[in-house]
Amino acid sequence: MNKTIIIQASSKSTGNTNKVINYLNNNKSFDFVDLKKKNIGVFEYDFTNADDDFIPLMEDLINKYDTLIFATPVYWYSMSATLKIFFDRLSDLLHYKKDLGRQLRGKNMAMISNSGANDRRNGFEMPFIESAKYLGMNYLGSTHAWFTEDGNDIHPDAKVKINEFRNILATKNFKDVLTR
Repeated sequence: MNKTIIIQASSKSTGNTNKVINYLNNNKSFDFVDLKKKNIGVFEYDFTNADDDFIPLMEDLINKYDTLIFATPVYWYSMSATLKIFFDRLSDLLHYKKDLGRQLRGKNMAMISNSGANDRRNGFEMPFIESAKYLGMNYLGSTHAWFTEDGNDIHPDAKVKINEFRNILATKNFKDVLTR
């Protein structure tokens, strides 16, 4: 299989996160899904949201892709609320959809964040690293993009980091590349 999908989790479908995704995916080698266009409710202990778009989306992601790249803006020093809800809903896969959740084992996760400046704080990546570990996924790493002073374009230094990240994702032996 060895297919990759970028999961956009922003409050604005055509905003800066989408600009970063388009730059990362300039060769169109990755598939794409916008969580804003999905109906995904918050986690409920009684699974009252079981009929929303989350489970069908997860079935699709698990059946078609080896690598999931989460793309999020930095909102209040953390992932977007859209992505936090998605991560909370992973609990569905630990309770009533365990067989589906177990199929995440051995898959890959990566993350790309963005903000107006090169100011992502230490610890931002921790929920991704620990969630991947808990789910038995391989965490491939992350990068952060930021924008020029006028806010219209990705900063040239961030483009270099995105290019390096793209190369890591394209490399078959991820762990060797990440430990260099």
